[in-house]
Amino acid sequence: LIRGKYKPNYTPHVDCGDNVVIINAEKIVLTGNKWRDKSYIRHTGYPGGQRSLTATEMFEKDPTRLIEKAVKGMLPKNTLGSALFRNLYVYAGTEHKQAGQEPKAINLNDYK
Repeated sequence: LIRGKYKPNYTPHVDCGDNVVIINAEKIVLTGNKWRDKSYIRHTGYPGGQRSLTATEMFEKDPTRLIEKAVKGMLPKNTLGSALFRNLYVYAGTEHKQAGQEPKAINLNDYK
């Protein structure tokens, strides 16, 4: 939905997608042993500054980050991907700031 691949005027190098609001991020479910085994690695920028968090630890800190990292990994790794990522809004609960834009609920099975 963020890329706009379901639209007839889709162009790979153009941002023709929609803004996406994801709510209830605290209710996500990971299958298998991913809560324990999946790790997210970052680097502070200093020598020996590699840090690692499991999915459980990241979920306890901020449940929206799990979804943001998953979606960001699916986007292109260039300036277009950065622009597309700004169209994503993730919220832990049902309350969100985009109510004024009157978002509509999407059934993802309709786009398969």
